[in-house]
Amino acid sequence: MREPHLILGLGELLWDVLPDGPRLGGAPANFTVMAARLGSHAVLLSRVGRDDLGRMALERLRPMPADTSFIETDHAHETGRVTVYFEAGQPHYTIHHPAAWDFLELTDEWMRLAERADALCFGSLAQRSQESRQTIQTMAAQASSRCIRVFDVNLRTPFYSGEVIQESLELASVVKMNDAEVPRVLGLLGLPAGDAEMWSSDEFSQERRTYEQQSAERVLNEFPTLEMVAITRGGHGSLLVRRDEWHEHPGYPVKVADTIGAGDAFTAALTHYLLRGAGLATLNEAGNRWGGWVASQAGAMPELSDDLRKEIETKIEA
Repeated sequence: MREPHLILGLGELLWDVLPDGPRLGGAPANFTVMAARLGSHAVLLSRVGRDDLGRMALERLRPMPADTSFIETDHAHETGRVTVYFEAGQPHYTIHHPAAWDFLELTDEWMRLAERADALCFGSLAQRSQESRQTIQTMAAQASSRCIRVFDVNLRTPFYSGEVIQESLELASVVKMNDAEVPRVLGLLGLPAGDAEMWSSDEFSQERRTYEQQSAERVLNEFPTLEMVAITRGGHGSLLVRRDEWHEHPGYPVKVADTIGAGDAFTAALTHYLLRGAGLATLNEAGNRWGGWVASQAGAMPELSDDLRKEIETKIEA
């Protein structure tokens, strides 16, 4: 039997404090849990405080299939918290600073994992501090050439910069961003960002679709080591672009509970099927199936039965 792929989720582990109570999250944590549920050996590399929230986080993760044995404990800083509120169904965030995950320490154990990894996913938010930024970028740089290095853009004001986006794209082989982030990323890179009015509408016109494809191609041309750009569109599906091909998926209609973690599930499914050599159509199908399922549930790490997992996997591979 083939060994499961080793996938690393690197960055923030935190509590989303919502109106109905706290839920464990952080994009790398959400990503890692989903990657593990899909059958990979998924390792979460993060840092929590030596406090009640840190203990609660580890307790919450214990029944999950993700490997949490490499999470660090910080004796000086608190476990991360984010206050979340909603406007028109979309989450908005107040990210408290500093937090334990701002001080990710590059250990020999973490480096050995990076050298063995089949895939590694990192974002922009965890790079808001110099310490974690250096750790994340060193690990991405030291990963083997066969490792899929996924940069999951996660623009949270004011915790991003053009410099971080540039450096991360230079290290990545895949970049994933949502449609609202496309013009912002292009602007941060000094590339033409298009007409802002185009992005104020929920309608996905042909003009907007063409712009997204051209934007993805522009990013690919700017960064030679980048192999694919993934753009998610919420309930409108997603676009995947490589240098020689592209594929668009309309998405699946679901009754949305909340959108927290849906993009992370998309990224995890994309990564899982990339490691299996799937084509763009299957990658898009997997991302939208799993992203849609998480959006239909409350929270980023909802309960998942084996029967439901198998049912969704069957639909993806049909």
